[in-house]
Amino acid sequence: MNKCRIGLLQVAAVTSLVLSAVAVPYAQAQGKKDTAVIAMTLEPPGLDPTAGAASAIGEVVHYNVLETLTKIESDGSIRPLLAQSWTVTPDNKTWAFKLRQGVKFHNGEPFNAATVKFSFERAGAPGSVNKDKAMFANILNIASTDDHTVILTLKNPNPDFLFQLGQTTASIVEPKSVASNNTQPAGTGPFRLEAWNKGSSVVLSRWDGYRDAKNVRLRRVTIRFISDAAAQVASLLSGDVDAFPRVAAARSLSQFQNGKKYQVLIGGSRSKTIVAINNKRKPLDDVRVRRAIAMAIDRKAVIEGAAEGFGTPIGSFYVPGAPGYVDLTAVNAFAPEKSRALLKEAGVATPLELTMKLPPTPYARQGGEVIAAQLAKVGITAKLENVEWAQWLSGVYGQKAYDLTVIAHVEPLDFGNFARPGYYWGYESAAFNELWGKINSTADTAQRNQLLAEAQRLVADDAVAAYLYQPTWITVAKAGLKGLWKDAPILANDLSALHWQ
Repeated sequence: MNKCRIGLLQVAAVTSLVLSAVAVPYAQAQGKKDTAVIAMTLEPPGLDPTAGAASAIGEVVHYNVLETLTKIESDGSIRPLLAQSWTVTPDNKTWAFKLRQGVKFHNGEPFNAATVKFSFERAGAPGSVNKDKAMFANILNIASTDDHTVILTLKNPNPDFLFQLGQTTASIVEPKSVASNNTQPAGTGPFRLEAWNKGSSVVLSRWDGYRDAKNVRLRRVTIRFISDAAAQVASLLSGDVDAFPRVAAARSLSQFQNGKKYQVLIGGSRSKTIVAINNKRKPLDDVRVRRAIAMAIDRKAVIEGAAEGFGTPIGSFYVPGAPGYVDLTAVNAFAPEKSRALLKEAGVATPLELTMKLPPTPYARQGGEVIAAQLAKVGITAKLENVEWAQWLSGVYGQKAYDLTVIAHVEPLDFGNFARPGYYWGYESAAFNELWGKINSTADTAQRNQLLAEAQRLVADDAVAAYLYQPTWITVAKAGLKGLWKDAPILANDLSALHWQ
């Protein structure tokens, strides 16, 4: 072998050793993942939660892109977020918030008292489409003593005020960004929108301008949209998805619970799954017909069919664990014979033909089939129509073009929807409106709970809907991903604490 070749071999060997020495610490430094893929059932129709009713909006942006004055933790407790602290007067009507200083929006504009005032006045304005408009309309005055102090004076005391200020509808928006927030939201959160691949995924990337960026461990998070239950399970088993909060995998849990590859978190919710009834359509405007529908439904069978047994029956639009809850499952309980008698009493000729529009969530599609079979036994033919989420929002929720639908209302403090004029189920009750007014003006907890109990009984007796069950949320994730919520008092995917161990 000539000297030249020996020399080349020596150089190659030395180079290999050098590269190996460099590669070892590099590999160690790169060993911990800083990206994650999570999945959701529904794709949001837009990304501005102050202008849209879909809960999927908040699942993407809440606490990630857009922030609120307070933050609701997974156990339901409240802590400061954009507000550092607050005080309240003894009558619970005047709240003074000290705001964080040095905070900026993604577009470079400052966060201050003026942006809080703008956001809340916009949310409560006559033309507002914010689904929690009533809460903001209860704010009598918004004042500030300096750029970092905002004082909110309420018309009526609101014991849920701090909680509601932590909901996605109370997101603080930057005035210049309002027109484009639906597709390119500019918030103060730890992530900003990198891409929205319609029909597939949203990509969020860590924002280096975030006030606490060093403690945000993930550099990029991809949120995929997978509505089919079988595809949800497959995405986890294949490893394509790292975590799936609220996954429809109850029937497949054994695949994830055996071994150390996955973690399974089973937690509570404040959601209410119901058969919504269009109270404005004949013969559904007759309370006897609505009661007949409710009495035809076996809640336990629906829970088995729609949620694989993971749920708690409810008898009103209220769930166990909520303040003032009363068990009303005995009202309009499963009684097919009474159901048939009520239809006859109401003068309804059977078979009564109705449409039942079902959004793409597995619980709705699976539960709808169970419910339709039960209704058929009392002489009600429910024609099932599967619709996409955008169609449900526009046709059912917006235009009220439906007879029946199966839907989960996920917001924890939405009992006031029964007092909302023009709401999609078309319920109008002077008695409920009077009760709701008293509830909102009563500061005493015991008295308020008593009024809440009366209101629960009223909407149960009026059978505004057929109340089905309180869902139990299941999250399946890879074992090494930490920081996931177990319980979900609100529907949010808080990415700020996620990290790989």
